[in-house]
Amino acid sequence: MGEFDLIERYFKRPARQAVLGVGDDCALLQPAPGTQLAISCDMLVEGRHFLSTVDPLRLGHKALAVNLSDLAACGAKPLAFTLALALPRAEESWAAPFAQGLFALADAHGCELIGGDTTRGPLNICITVFGEVPVLAGRSQALLRSGAQAGDELYVSGNLGDARLALEVFRGTLSVPAPVFEAARLRMEMPTPRVALGLALRGIATAAIDVSDGLLGDLGHILKQSGIGATVNADICATLVAARAGCAPEPGQPGAEIGPDQWRSLALAGGDDYELLFTAPASQREAVAAAARNSQTPVTRIGQIDQQLGLRLINGKGQTLPNNYTSFDHFV
Repeated sequence: MGEFDLIERYFKRPARQAVLGVGDDCALLQPAPGTQLAISCDMLVEGRHFLSTVDPLRLGHKALAVNLSDLAACGAKPLAFTLALALPRAEESWAAPFAQGLFALADAHGCELIGGDTTRGPLNICITVFGEVPVLAGRSQALLRSGAQAGDELYVSGNLGDARLALEVFRGTLSVPAPVFEAARLRMEMPTPRVALGLALRGIATAAIDVSDGLLGDLGHILKQSGIGATVNADICATLVAARAGCAPEPGQPGAEIGPDQWRSLALAGGDDYELLFTAPASQREAVAAAARNSQTPVTRIGQIDQQLGLRLINGKGQTLPNNYTSFDHFV
């Protein structure tokens, strides 16, 4: 199967929202009046971002999900995306399920493929996604990293640490019951982009970011760009590792060796969660709760924003904990 056969068979679809989609030198988008384009790009490299054994269907889902997560963190409505794909071989057994997973998520969010590129080489997937953010009275409604203020409360959506737990099981550093591993692996390979929550938080959240490299590392971006500090309850975060519920605490059973600090580490520094980390004034608690209900996305208050610079960790009793957690960095 040649390059153009691959595109025609698996990735070419009629344009729906775009003025012009796949098949020309450029795609054409027409943003709705009174909106801005939100644009993000993510690359997934085999061996760095995913294992060679991953199901292509799940990989297709994840490749788009990580980009939709960026739109969610910006409060942007998905519009379209491009796909640049390097493949060792053009094989139907890989391309068909990959496209199935990709388009299932794309269709669920009304986000259409409008162009891209293909080449032969080591497996590498690069997606650029486009979304829309309204502009009201001359002011963008985009959620940014720079808007957090002292006194705001700090929230995170969904669960934390399960993707990292699955990775450690793959590496052989942790052992958990098989059903727990399979659930955690699904979280690692098919994350849920919190698009509906991001849209619901417009006008409520003061700052937001998606958790891709680890909660504390990503929180650091908000703190730096907002010029403030934060206090995080590490024990509350540790309860958000869904895998804990399936790990028996009795000595000698799988998972029993995972101690309190390991659960904290998975939650605080695990990465690959693609949850939303956001801030909102204390006066907006009810609005945050309503946004969570309306988007059918659980959120948990895990700390607060401080005037004092720096990041402080506490346990469930309010006692200070050492912050010796490191998040993912491609070049460290």
